Amino acid sequence: MVQRMELMAPCHFGLEAILKREIDDLGYDIVKVEDGRVTFIGDAEAIARVNIWSRTAERVLIKIGSFMAYSFEDLYQGTKALPWEEYIPSDGKFWVTKASSVKSKLFSPSDIQSIMKKAMVDRMKETYPVQRFEETGEAFPIRVFIMKDEVTVGLDTTGDSLHKRGYRKLTAKAPIAENLAAALIMLTPWRADRVLVDPFCGSGTIPIEAALMAANMAPGMNREFNACDWEHIVPARTWKDAYDEARDMVDLNVETDIQGYDIDDEMVKISRENAKLAGVDKLIHFQRRSVEDLSHPKKYGFVICNPPYGERIYEKEKIGELYDIIGNRYKELDSWSLYMITAYEDAEKHIGRKADKNRKIYNGMMMTRFYSFMGPKPPKRDKSQG
Repeated sequence: MVQRMELMAPCHFGLEAILKREIDDLGYDIVKVEDGRVTFIGDAEAIARVNIWSRTAERVLIKIGSFMAYSFEDLYQGTKALPWEEYIPSDGKFWVTKASSVKSKLFSPSDIQSIMKKAMVDRMKETYPVQRFEETGEAFPIRVFIMKDEVTVGLDTTGDSLHKRGYRKLTAKAPIAENLAAALIMLTPWRADRVLVDPFCGSGTIPIEAALMAANMAPGMNREFNACDWEHIVPARTWKDAYDEARDMVDLNVETDIQGYDIDDEMVKISRENAKLAGVDKLIHFQRRSVEDLSHPKKYGFVICNPPYGERIYEKEKIGELYDIIGNRYKELDSWSLYMITAYEDAEKHIGRKADKNRKIYNGMMMTRFYSFMGPKPPKRDKSQG
């Protein structure tokens, strides 16, 4: 059985620091942080725990190896030199599910996939006495990244991307990915005892991710992963312990003030259903409400939202009016903070002030900015008064 190994966790570009902090907090040593990926050292338990607990990663990969390749012959030889037999059993189903190439001489994904598959077969024939692999067993998908002719090869322990928590059966037209929503919340100082309002909640993703955090509910505790079937790498007992740990940590008695508004009745209904599937419906209040009616009696709250960008959903000429409304309503929220992800370039102008921070984040292939308009910090509580 493989003991300590190098593991890789890809994420949205711009969110590497948040993912690094998550892996640090889980107790694993970081090896490298690069664009869209964090590499760390872990064991079988780490594979289970990071898959179950990470709110911001896309997936968890076992790093099989890396090498330089300037030609397809180099790619074949480099792939063949990797110890595939340590990971894939004789009946395993194995293939290169994704190959990405940036600034490299090898750029055809289909050629990369077929050459690597041939090299893997040839290597494994040296260990297993078969002429043909039937591939009737468990799945072992491979992911390959080529950057400036350096090939990095990873075995995908996750399967469906980690953003698929399992609660979002119904979605809005342009939903924000669950792991991106979680990362945005983690980029703010919001905590469970503070108010959070999303006035464009759509299918409820931001409020639901906030409620999962408030209840200390692991986002992957109700789904399975590729490596659940890899007994020789991650024993069934390790998975059981990791799932049990996650269930033991849940606290649904936490008091919250998390609200989601949407102008569409159907979206409010979908949000409630998704929150119920996530097990946090009692921690969130959803209602049909226009952004023009955004208000709250409490102070020091947070608006965290993903408003329309003016690309498809809203007509471009009307988008400025919408951001004017957001700005006007925000001015009325005494001492609140506003955090907003958008690709709309004139957002600050319409909000009426320059953001305290703005961070570039890629939402899929679209470059967006996460604007932070910070309110004052709440006064510290006097601990001597109970």
